[in-house]
Amino acid sequence: MYTYDDFDRTLVAERVAEFRDQVARRLSGELTEEEFKPLRLMNGVYLQLHAYMLRVAIPYGTISSNQMRKLAHVARRYDRGYGHFTTRQNIQFNWIKLHELPDALADLAEAGIHAMQTSGNVVRNITTDQWAGVAPDEIEDPRIYAEILRQHSTLHPEFSFLPRKFKIAITAAAHDRAAVKVHDIGLRLHRNAAGEVGFEVIVGGGLGRTPFIGKSIKPFLPARDFLSYIEAILRVYNQYGRRDNIYKARIKILVHELGAEKFAQEVEAEWRAIKDGQLALDRAAFADIAARFTYPNYLALQDSPSELAGARKDRRFNAWLENSVANHKMPGYAIVTISLKRVGAPPGDATADEMDAIASLADRHSFGEIRVGHEQNLVLPHVAQRDLPELWRALDAAGLATPNIGLVSDIIACPGLDYCSLANARSIPVAQELTQRFSDHEQARELGRLHINISGCINACGHHHVGHIGILGVEKNGEEFYQITLGGQADENAALGTLLGPAVPYAQVADTVEDVVKAYLELRERPDEIFLDTVKRVGIEPFKERVHAAE
Repeated sequence: MYTYDDFDRTLVAERVAEFRDQVARRLSGELTEEEFKPLRLMNGVYLQLHAYMLRVAIPYGTISSNQMRKLAHVARRYDRGYGHFTTRQNIQFNWIKLHELPDALADLAEAGIHAMQTSGNVVRNITTDQWAGVAPDEIEDPRIYAEILRQHSTLHPEFSFLPRKFKIAITAAAHDRAAVKVHDIGLRLHRNAAGEVGFEVIVGGGLGRTPFIGKSIKPFLPARDFLSYIEAILRVYNQYGRRDNIYKARIKILVHELGAEKFAQEVEAEWRAIKDGQLALDRAAFADIAARFTYPNYLALQDSPSELAGARKDRRFNAWLENSVANHKMPGYAIVTISLKRVGAPPGDATADEMDAIASLADRHSFGEIRVGHEQNLVLPHVAQRDLPELWRALDAAGLATPNIGLVSDIIACPGLDYCSLANARSIPVAQELTQRFSDHEQARELGRLHINISGCINACGHHHVGHIGILGVEKNGEEFYQITLGGQADENAALGTLLGPAVPYAQVADTVEDVVKAYLELRERPDEIFLDTVKRVGIEPFKERVHAAE
């Protein structure tokens, strides 16, 4: 966990006081809604269909048990008893009253939580691998670099009014769990042939109306230079990014229109002028930030599968163990993912009681630390293997032991038309229906890894383009229709899905997905060939034939 210092705490408190004054002026009529809009956006406040929505930052997805309890408090006191964890490792409260917003932010500030730069045309919450610091396959803890970027970009005078919102993701592991190739900037930490640590820099990824996979513009950037190089990218974007057309304002359009090679040349020229200045990251500066991260005082344990042999006789525990528990870099420990995708529930939602329960379990079993993943699930990153049976029983009692991580019912979905004023169609009811259809965990395990992503509009907050099965809500003559794509993925082999065919009406979405799954079972060569590999092998046409034949 990163420990805020006095400067951080003062900044957050002053921001709350400033926003309290802005809200008072809006309520008195001194500010119009149009004048208030840029002020509230800089504090994570949106005006949605029915109410204001508050988006709270969880920097690089790491949160303490005490902070989780504070989120539960806000859910109870100021909302309707729940919060929604997002694909950006944030949490949203959908029913906040405007006059109570400053009090909610003040309460959050007591625990070192804020909503700065969770909206607006700024550098948003920097995201990373939810297993950062504990993954066996990572080089270094990427959260240290994310924290350096957070400090540098927060209220940066040059980057507070970018042409459009800006998203950065970092991974340090062989397997990309941070989706770096679909971000404005993606950073992949790796070692060069000399064993030096540095970054591959990927630019111009993003989904939305015009989706792109990011382009690699620098295969190896020394870690010393990562801050100055990102500064150079932002300067080039700030100078050349479109401001006359919101649909062409993202950096992905600039990279596409200039070409990755020309864009890289512009960045290189800007970077050469600043690389040896104050933004050069020396080891002392890095060590100063790293020293503010506290790590668990792990016990000297050993991996001992035999300790769990008795517990594994319980079929339900064994299913959860195989699905939701991953290897840890420390012997005798495990990483536990908590599914927020229960049958019939909105994906990513957690009640205040559930947040409190998870906080207590984190204290008991994970050194008080919790992570938020971009798949809208939570993680306990430091669980002793010998405690897994006890943890499972507690999660099961709280209704939080659904063993569906990475399976067909582990659906990513945005709030859609139930909440969002930008949406064309509902996402939550579609997800709920699909979890009902695939509620049999034995069947889900037979299907293997299969990711369904749902977005209620072209803005793609549900990342539908990179779902193995992607579902996009569109509006046709006042009715909800849904386009379906196959073959997307968000990892190190990121790819955009291919359209299956014409959009289908709301009532046919679940049936169509079932038909796609049946086609997969017919087409796969062997039981362990996952859906994505089948689509890659046979292409989209055999799926089209079978789905349309079922109509």
